[in-house]
Amino acid sequence: MEVEMGRRVSMERRKGMSSIRFATARTDLGWILVAGTERGICAIALGDSRKALVDLFKVRFVGAEHREGDPESVRRLRRVTEWIMSPRHDLDLALDIRGTAFQRRVWKELRRIPAGETASYGEVARRIGKPGASRAVARACATNLLALAVPCHRVVRSDGDPGGYRWGVERKRALLEREAGGKDVVP
Repeated sequence: MEVEMGRRVSMERRKGMSSIRFATARTDLGWILVAGTERGICAIALGDSRKALVDLFKVRFVGAEHREGDPESVRRLRRVTEWIMSPRHDLDLALDIRGTAFQRRVWKELRRIPAGETASYGEVARRIGKPGASRAVARACATNLLALAVPCHRVVRSDGDPGGYRWGVERKRALLEREAGGKDVVP
């Protein structure tokens, strides 16, 4: 894994990830970190601890220069936190999506699932022309660094159970309930 991660980092540096700006905030879903390059948002992470999110971010983008709190990253963060409060529409932001060809196909399909709806891992696999690849779809969801913008929380098990979620199953349930109910959260 370390070798693979090192290769991925060096590839990302060659493709314009030498400088990444980020900002953090506390929401009713916990802490959120939004990071971006000049091409768009490259990470949206959710967690219980600001420090853990920043540490995860710095490990994932180890070769890049990290700058916190510039106006653009604060603007991006504000857009994402506003979406958390009123998630009835898709989060439409410029994204800097990095992954394998298969991951990008899965993530593109996830962005087609409307707010308030879900699809099973198997359904997503069929939609991308890879029936039987539901485990690979689940793996692509688990490696998605763009929580909310690439809505892996909308993918559930075939029995309707929420299944896993990189950012916590309780957060997944809360997001699905908000989207299905169409209710805004009052701060």
